[in-house]
Amino acid sequence: MADPVLQTVPLGFQWPTVDPFLFCVHHDDAYPAGNGSFGPAASLAGRDLGQDFAGLDGWRMYHGRGVPGFPSHPHRGFETVTIVRRGLIDHSDSLGAAARFGRGDVQWVTAGRGIVHSEMFPLLDTEGPNPVELFQIWLNLPAADKMAEPHFTMLWDDEIPRVVMGDGGAPSAEITVIAGAFAGAVPPPPPPESWASRPEADVAIWLARLEAGAPVELPPARGADTVRTLYVFGGEVHVGDHAVTAPTGVVVRCDEPVTVTADTTAEALVLQGRPIGEPVAQYGPFVMNNRAEIEQAFRDYQRTGFGGWPWPADDPVHGAEPERFARHPDGRREQPVT
Repeated sequence: MADPVLQTVPLGFQWPTVDPFLFCVHHDDAYPAGNGSFGPAASLAGRDLGQDFAGLDGWRMYHGRGVPGFPSHPHRGFETVTIVRRGLIDHSDSLGAAARFGRGDVQWVTAGRGIVHSEMFPLLDTEGPNPVELFQIWLNLPAADKMAEPHFTMLWDDEIPRVVMGDGGAPSAEITVIAGAFAGAVPPPPPPESWASRPEADVAIWLARLEAGAPVELPPARGADTVRTLYVFGGEVHVGDHAVTAPTGVVVRCDEPVTVTADTTAEALVLQGRPIGEPVAQYGPFVMNNRAEIEQAFRDYQRTGFGGWPWPADDPVHGAEPERFARHPDGRREQPVT
C-alpha cells in the first residue's frame, strides 16, 4: 500500500496552506477577567498596542487597543471562515450587518468586491477568565467570483453536524462537519458564490477530536487533484507508519482511504479542496489575480470605503448580554436554538 503521507511541516502561529486555501491561524488566548469595558482587567504595559501578537501572559490584544481583536479593516477577493470553539466574537461590517457568535458557531463571509468588517473579542465575565479559541481560514475565490456581492452566512452550533465514531466501550472520535459531507453527515450550505458551493471543488473543513486509541478513516476525495491537509494541533496520532505530534501539518493522500489513529487524546483540523489553479496576487487584505487588480482594489477602497463605516467606533462591541445573534443587512435577525 502506498505511503499515505506526502509531506509534513511544523506549525507556527500562521499555518501553511495549499490552494484553494490562502491562510489559516489558530487563535488560542487565555484572557483574564474583563474590566467592565470588554477589555482585560490587566495591565497593558509592555504590549505593542495596535500590533500585539507577542502572546505575553498567554494572550494577545492583536490590533485592538482597549478590546482584543481586529478593528475595522477591508477585504476583497476571497472569503473568511471563522470557527469559534470558546468565547465570543462581535462582528460588524460596512453593510450594516452585526453578529455575536461563538461557542461552536461558524461565520462564513464572502468579501467579494469589497467589505469592511471588525472582529472583536468582548471579555464579558468580570469575575473569572475569558478564554477565546478560534480558527480563521481564508478561502480563495476564482476570478469569475472575485467581484461577487459581499455576503455572510452564520452556521450556528446546533446546525453543524457531528459524527461520533466508536461504540461498545471502544475509544471514540467526534468529527465536526463544517464543509463537505462526512460519513453521510451533510453540513449547512456555504455562501452561494463560494468556491465551496461548487460540488466539483471538493472543499471540506472538518474538526476531529479523538480519544486515545480511537481510529478515524478519512474517505477518498471526489477528484484526483484534490489536496487534503491534516493539521494536528493537539496530542499525537499515527498516519500509516508516521507518528505525528502536535503542532504538525500533514499533506495526506486522498485517492484512497487513510486511517488516522490517536496515540493520545488528539485534535486535528482537516482542510481539503481542489485547487483553483489561477494566479494569486495578494497585498495585505486584498487577494486578486494580478497586480493591476490589487492597485484597483486600493483605488476603489480609497474612493468608496467599500460602502463606508456606519458604526460610531472602529471596534464596536454589542453590549454586555451573552446571547448570540446575527442581524443581516436587510434587517433580518436570527438567533441560534438554545
